[in-house]
Amino acid sequence: MPHHTPLIATIVAGLALAFLFGALAHRLRVSPLVGYLVAGIAIGSHTPGFVADQELANELAEIGVILLMFGVGLHFSIKELWAVRMIALPGAVVQIAVATLLGAGLAHSLGWTAGAGLVFGLALSVASTVVLLRALQERRLVTTERGQIAVGWLIVEDLVMVLTLVLLPAIAPLLGGNDGQTAGTSSANIGQLLVTVLFTIGKVAAFVAIMMVVGRRVIPWILHYTAHPGSRELFRLAVLSIALGVAFIAANLFGVSFALGAFFAGLILSESQLSQQAANESLPLRDAFAVLFFVSVGMLFDPKILLTQPLAVAGTLLIIVIGKSLAAFAIVRAFGHPLGTAFTISASLAQIGEFSFILAALGMSLDLLASEGRDLILAGALLSIILNPLFFWGLDHLKPWLEKKDAHHQAPGEEAAVEEAEDDEEPVHVTTLEGHTIVVGIGRVGKRIIDTLAAGPVPLYVIDESDEEIKRLNARNIEGISGSAATLLYAANPAKAASMIVAIPSNFEAGEAIEQARAANPTMPIIGRAQNEPEAEYLMKYGATDVVITSDTLAEAMLITYRKAASGV
Repeated sequence: MPHHTPLIATIVAGLALAFLFGALAHRLRVSPLVGYLVAGIAIGSHTPGFVADQELANELAEIGVILLMFGVGLHFSIKELWAVRMIALPGAVVQIAVATLLGAGLAHSLGWTAGAGLVFGLALSVASTVVLLRALQERRLVTTERGQIAVGWLIVEDLVMVLTLVLLPAIAPLLGGNDGQTAGTSSANIGQLLVTVLFTIGKVAAFVAIMMVVGRRVIPWILHYTAHPGSRELFRLAVLSIALGVAFIAANLFGVSFALGAFFAGLILSESQLSQQAANESLPLRDAFAVLFFVSVGMLFDPKILLTQPLAVAGTLLIIVIGKSLAAFAIVRAFGHPLGTAFTISASLAQIGEFSFILAALGMSLDLLASEGRDLILAGALLSIILNPLFFWGLDHLKPWLEKKDAHHQAPGEEAAVEEAEDDEEPVHVTTLEGHTIVVGIGRVGKRIIDTLAAGPVPLYVIDESDEEIKRLNARNIEGISGSAATLLYAANPAKAASMIVAIPSNFEAGEAIEQARAANPTMPIIGRAQNEPEAEYLMKYGATDVVITSDTLAEAMLITYRKAASGV
């Protein structure tokens, strides 16, 4: 058996170092994305030691791009965008234009071409979906007005970048890419390029039309057909096949990018009733290949640029965290929104991420952007992601001052409106229930438990990640909160609870929730679920009173049914 396995070596080294550096970054309260990029730098050709296969890493990164864009499509909501369209649409477009001009200006001062300046500026104009959503989720701002504006703003940025990925290859010769430096000097060539652009737009339009007409019917049908037999393995395989298959068809039959194909696959799936399950089933593989994507990006980075061009790095960072943020702040204030909202949007956008890397890679492949530009983009991403938590930390400490400032500038009688607009963080209210049962998780198991117990006299308090599920329970007069039980268990008032049922399959989150509940209420019965004996022992170690092992329970139920059938009952 051959032992020269560069693919395995690249995957193992990439994932192992990403885990080590990602865990270290998390420990230092920095986004794990920084750790993944550092892992790539460690196995890249610009640092000593083991060097991974860059070509294989790029292939793995392509899968990562497909799955990342598929995830963006799955979470794309036309309704959310429409609700904040009056600020998100013009705001994002103007902010992209300002950041692009600033980036192009820096590129011009460095002696780069106009094409390089355009790609560089666009790469600096778009924020990271992962970093932004994580920051909003930590502060429970996602469903607030300012959170919806930030998410809507991000959606517009993503759409602009998707269009850029489609159109840039077509106009690259006009910008001096692909050795076409003279393409822009001839009116005939310009006409040819216009035809190429129109042809490209036509192919994209054809692909979008087919997806909206045919895909909208076929893809949900495939999912529902696959889900009907109840095979989780087949359902997961169907989701991944749709994501990768649509992206492949888009690239090979319509000549559009893998990214656009994957985005529309996710967009179509987002309208299905099974979209949440599809997102959950594809998440582990999406996460793994997304990590490899960031690792592959890090492999391209030459750390020497921090020493050889410190002023250029500083200029890039200033555009990202100051120029972009000031533009967003001014736009939000111009639309009449409070200071708190303006600062939240500014802090959310003061970093760059996934699309910046994708755009930089495309720019290099089209001979528009030199490696120096890519390294500046990577340096800006690393530094801005590291600094981003500091912006939100400062925002948290400025909140009382911001509220007073807005109240001071309002006319009499408008203070209440200001307070409502500014104090829009989702409050975490500790329930006043006593003698209640806490249920963690609304999956298939959790739903059945809740439906059964809701008919009884003991009140329930439910914790689940899904905001929609919690809203449905609230409509039934059942209290609950959306989020992680590991961080929000205190809201369920465990010290006064009579019992707790942990129905989530994630042992890590379940263990944390059980440990907190046991510390708050040493005598409360706590029931957990596990797949096997080791998982049961893990939960018992953290304080579970009893653990139901699903395989044992299923076997007992089948034996009871068998005995009844055998005895003729």
